[in-house]
Amino acid sequence: MRTVNVEPLDQASFLPFGLIANQINPNTEKIGADPIEFYRDMAQLDLGTASKASFSTCRVEQREFVIDVTEYHSSTGEAVLPLDADVLIHVAPATPNGLLPLERFRVFRIPKGTLVILRPGVWHHAPFSVHGVANVLIVLPERTYANDCTVVELPVSDQIRIVI
Repeated sequence: MRTVNVEPLDQASFLPFGLIANQINPNTEKIGADPIEFYRDMAQLDLGTASKASFSTCRVEQREFVIDVTEYHSSTGEAVLPLDADVLIHVAPATPNGLLPLERFRVFRIPKGTLVILRPGVWHHAPFSVHGVANVLIVLPERTYANDCTVVELPVSDQIRIVI
């Protein structure tokens, strides 16, 4: 089984896959001052041709750190925001015709409160909880899971162990 090391999250290393924005401790332009500060336009989610965003919760319990399934959405990006715990997410660049780029998978640790925007076509799947249970806000166009979700279960020979 191949392995992949967890990488710290920073905009430069994550840029091929999307954008990040620390929603709890923002370090960007703002409007206003104490007691009300508005940190505007921190990240944008490409919803393709959809006119409606849907907000869902993905609750993940701690499980073995093995990538055994992955997915992508052809026509939309996806927002991922861990609400109460750090998580790990795997990503790989978008590929033509669903060609699985196993050798290009990377794993990032996403601190709670940090928004990650995945570009359309980027391979990913449900996050891994670092400790205990994590509640993760997922933003996609309505019913993307039914209309634009290609899921691939990896045979044991292609599965990837995550090394923290």
